[in-house]
This record gives sequence, C-alpha cells and structure tokens, in this order.
Amino acid sequence: MKTDIQIAQEADLKPIEEIAEKLDLQRDDWEPYGRTKAKISDHLIEKLKHKKDGKIILVTSINPTPAGEGKSTVTVGLGQALNKIGKHTVIALREPSLGPVMGLKGGAAGGGYSQVLPMEDINLHFTGDIHAITTANNALAAMIDNHIHRGNALNIDPRKIEWKRVMDMNDRALREIVVGLGGPLQGIPREDGFNITVSSEIMAILCLATSLKDLKARLAKIVIGYTYDDEPVTVKDLEVEGALTLLLKEAFKPNLVQTIENTPAIIHGGPFANIAHGCNSIMATKTAAKLGDYVVTEAGFGADLGAEKFLNIKTRAGSFEPDAVVIVATIRALKMHGGLKKNQLTVEDLDALANGMENLEKHIETIEKFGLPYVIAINKFPTDTDREIEYVEKWCEERQIDVALADVWAKGGDGGILLAEKIVQKIDTDNKNFTYLYDLNMSLEEKIKTIAQQVYGAADIQLSAKAKKQLKAFTSRGWDQLPICMAKTQYSLSDNPNLLGRPKDFTITIRELSPSIGAGFIVVLTGEMLTMPGLPKKPAALNMDVTDDGKAVGLF
Repeated sequence: MKTDIQIAQEADLKPIEEIAEKLDLQRDDWEPYGRTKAKISDHLIEKLKHKKDGKIILVTSINPTPAGEGKSTVTVGLGQALNKIGKHTVIALREPSLGPVMGLKGGAAGGGYSQVLPMEDINLHFTGDIHAITTANNALAAMIDNHIHRGNALNIDPRKIEWKRVMDMNDRALREIVVGLGGPLQGIPREDGFNITVSSEIMAILCLATSLKDLKARLAKIVIGYTYDDEPVTVKDLEVEGALTLLLKEAFKPNLVQTIENTPAIIHGGPFANIAHGCNSIMATKTAAKLGDYVVTEAGFGADLGAEKFLNIKTRAGSFEPDAVVIVATIRALKMHGGLKKNQLTVEDLDALANGMENLEKHIETIEKFGLPYVIAINKFPTDTDREIEYVEKWCEERQIDVALADVWAKGGDGGILLAEKIVQKIDTDNKNFTYLYDLNMSLEEKIKTIAQQVYGAADIQLSAKAKKQLKAFTSRGWDQLPICMAKTQYSLSDNPNLLGRPKDFTITIRELSPSIGAGFIVVLTGEMLTMPGLPKKPAALNMDVTDDGKAVGLF
C-alpha cells in the first residue's frame, strides 16, 4: 500500500493559474506563490459582495482516538465528490502546525487519494503565514519587555504580564522560563513562557478578522497584562497595532492550492481546537463561498470542540450560517470508545462497536441542538468488516439518521459520491433552524455551564478559587458579553482524556480563564490542558528525511 506522500508525489498538479481560471479569478485577484500555490487578494470579498454565497457544509467528527478519524480526508474527498456530481465546490481548510507534524498527530492535508497538494509544502512552511504570526507575536513580546526596560511609562506590573512568546513546535522545556537575566543591560528579570503558535491570540485574530481594518482594530484590543493598579494594558496602549498589522498583511491573504483531483482548495489559518477555536479563517470560508456553489470546510477535533466553536464563535464573527453538517466516524475509533485497545482494532467486535456508538450519539445530539441538518459519514478503513459497517448503517437507519459509507482515502472523489448526494439532498429538502447554543447576554458562568452540560454531557462545573476571582473581574470590565472558547482535551467529552465513550455524572473543572479580547472571546482552561504540547517518545520527525535531489521522505 502506498503512503500518502508517495501518492501525493505521483499526482498531476496543474499550474496554479489553471485553478485560478477555474474559479473565474482575474489576474489582479491573485498572486502566484511558486508554480502550485497562490495568495488570493483580501479585497476579493468586497469585489464579489453582491454575488450570492454558496452553501457551507461543516465537517466534524466523534472524539478522536489514536485509531484515526480522517476528518480532513473526508472533507477533501467530499469536495472532490461534489465536483464529480456537477456541483461547483471549493474546499476550505486550516493549515497544519509543525508541532503535530513533527510530533504525533501528523499533518492536516488529508490522505490517500483525498489530499490537498503540494502536501510537503502545506505540512511544512507553506507560504510562511504561521511564521508571520510567530514573528508578530514575539515582536509584541519584545515591545513589552523593552517598554518596561525603558522606564515603564504605562506602569505595567512585570508579575502580571499575560502575553507569552510562541514557537510553531512542541517544546515542553519552554513552558516556564525566566527572561531578562544577566544584569541591567539585559532587561528586567521576570517569569515568562512559550505557547505553541497556533494557540496565540494573534492566530485567532487573523482567523476571525474580516478585513485589514478589522485586523488592526482587533490587534489593538489585545490585553497584554495589567498595571500595578490591576488595570488592563492593551496593544493600543503600547501603540504597536500598526506594526503588527504590517507584519501580518501578507499572511492575512488566503492561500489557494488544489486537491489531488484538481479541486480548488483555500487553506488559511490553523488554530488548534483543543486550546483555541479550531477553525480556518473567516476570510478563507467567505472567499470560498463567493467562488463556489458549495463550500466544504472542517473544524478541529470532535463536535464538542471545533464544531461547537465554529457554530458559537466563528459564525457570529463572520455573520454567516452553515447549511449542513457531516459527522465523521470510523469503525476503529468507535471500537476504541467501546473499550478496545489500539492493538485489538483489526479484530471484528460488534459488542465494542455497540458500546462505542454512545460517543457518536452524543455528537449527533449536539448538532441537533444547533438546528442543523446532518449526515453521518463512515470513513472506511481496510480492516472494517462488512458486519461492522452494516451495524453502524442499521443503527443510523433505525433512528432515521442519514448515513453514507465514504471510501475516499482509497478512491478519492468516487468514494464519496453517495455522501455528496445525501448531503446535497439534505440541504435541498431539510429546513434548517440554526440557533446559537447560548445568548451572549448570559453570564460567563452560565455560558460555561451551558457548554459543559449540553455539549459535553457534564453534571456540573467546578470553579477553582482563581477562576471565581477572574469571573468577577472579567464581568466588572464588561468582558462578560463575549462568547466562550473552552480549552479541553480532545480525547474525551469530559476533561479527563482517559474517559472515552460517553462518560456520565462527571464534573468539568474550570482551572482558570484568559481574556482574548482582540479575538473576541474568553478562553476557559479545563482540567490539565496545556497551551504548549510536548513531543512523544518517538516523534514522527524520526521517520523524516530528504533525498540528495531534494525529495521529501517519511512525511506520512
């Protein structure tokens, strides 16, 4: 069996100008970035503002497991399949972070015959957007320390600086550090730390801004810390929002590439869904909606994380509504949620499968709460047995739930035609009644509890003393009108990654809150969630190499 990278390297990529022509883009609407990539003008949305938006299909999934779900693969395969049945479709995806690429999870460019290409570029440095975000984030950090070193006119308390440096790599050694050591010329010593770039508020801002003007306004609102009088200090106070916007102006433009079947794909932004909001940029999604009759996009991890944030945060910021949802499940992952170990998944086990269906059932209930039509996609793996597939199909049919087997890894768009037909039918015949899960006028605690109980299935929440104090302070500052961005393990509906399936009677522990005022939400950290991941015992990087003629090896 060929690997993803072998399949990708054998693909026939079209010059990017042919993909642009397929979208009816004019020459001043895009800029070539090599032979197979391009930047789309950030003014294109304004130019096409009177054009009707295409239908937006959100792809989400059950809680991920080490067995794999293939949400991005299904997203790409579905986009290809829609084009095969005559629906002019554009795919909108996040770009991968080097942390997971070099670590454990892998990339986010799909797989098999449902990939976005060039996969080596996309999974590594791509067009440099994430590097630009890293630079802007760390430029702000440098400005903060320089301001304090140069007299601290804003009266910033060095003990209350919230802004951390970032890098696009998993590096646990940098979670907690001390800066400014070495004497007066080296700055003021203080505790600091690193987050991973994709958790930076600047990443979230880039993905939620709707114009360069909006980008600058959001950057100005970033709270970097507090004064000795406990008053918030912002980027606007430091007067550096213009410089940060300048560093980000090219990164703000969405990236145009293609799939293995030459379907247009827009890839832009990459916040994690377990520690950030987990969605590609509004600019990418709305641009795709102007260029295609259908848009297939995805949100990170399960419906308890990415989809919840897409629907409660991203749609609010972008003033749009999705038209339908695809919930991806695999037989392998369902069996893990049913109690099997990873090394037992190749053996048929209908009992474990039946137990694992509870996880899928909870995510279905979540999507139903938002009033959106949906279809279940069974992402086919070679080890799935006919009886196991039939079990999931029958389970869905008994509940009058539309389901389709998707064999898009092996067959590309041809393997997703049934799914494409069913989702189009859903959009055409079902009346959506999209509604937000909570009202913004609710208190922060009520919003947190609503997500915990209605999305996770928790009995209650438990607030730490620090979280209680922060809730009171945030409310007094008027930040209680913002939506919530939960930072929670992706592996479980609870905040305990070891509780698979559908846990019951559990409590979500709220450790602390963090204001992302520029992004426009409050981050709520649960359990032991970390904002700088670590590398596994055997990182994926150990398998990677490059040949003497520059060909990538071992990149999935």
